[in-house]
Amino acid sequence: MLDHMGITVSDYAHSRAFYERVLGVLDYGIVMDVTKEQTGGYEGCGFGPDGKPAFWIGTGQTASTGLHVAFVASSRAAVDEFHAIALQHGARDNGAPGLRPHYHPNYYGAFVIDFDGNNIEAVCHRPE
Repeated sequence: MLDHMGITVSDYAHSRAFYERVLGVLDYGIVMDVTKEQTGGYEGCGFGPDGKPAFWIGTGQTASTGLHVAFVASSRAAVDEFHAIALQHGARDNGAPGLRPHYHPNYYGAFVIDFDGNNIEAVCHRPE
């Protein structure tokens, strides 16, 4: 249903490095950069698989807070690695990797809070 989404971050360089590491585990990479010169003020980058930016971070007046974004993981091991890498790079734990059967029997997710207070999740829906 969604084509793409974006969040404003308080420290673009720091957040960019964080998301490159964390989303790289899920096979999402930076596929597009936009400069202040191109946009008239906004600087940002878009992450996605297969060359299409689906998740954007960038500069702006107010940083996003309290947003929940869930990224698809190809395996439970990728969820585990996402969580570990995020914590190593400064995110706060918001739910260790594990099954959440109240959503459905194969829902395996992990949650972290990024530098701007957003709840970032990796989830695998496959049976182990």
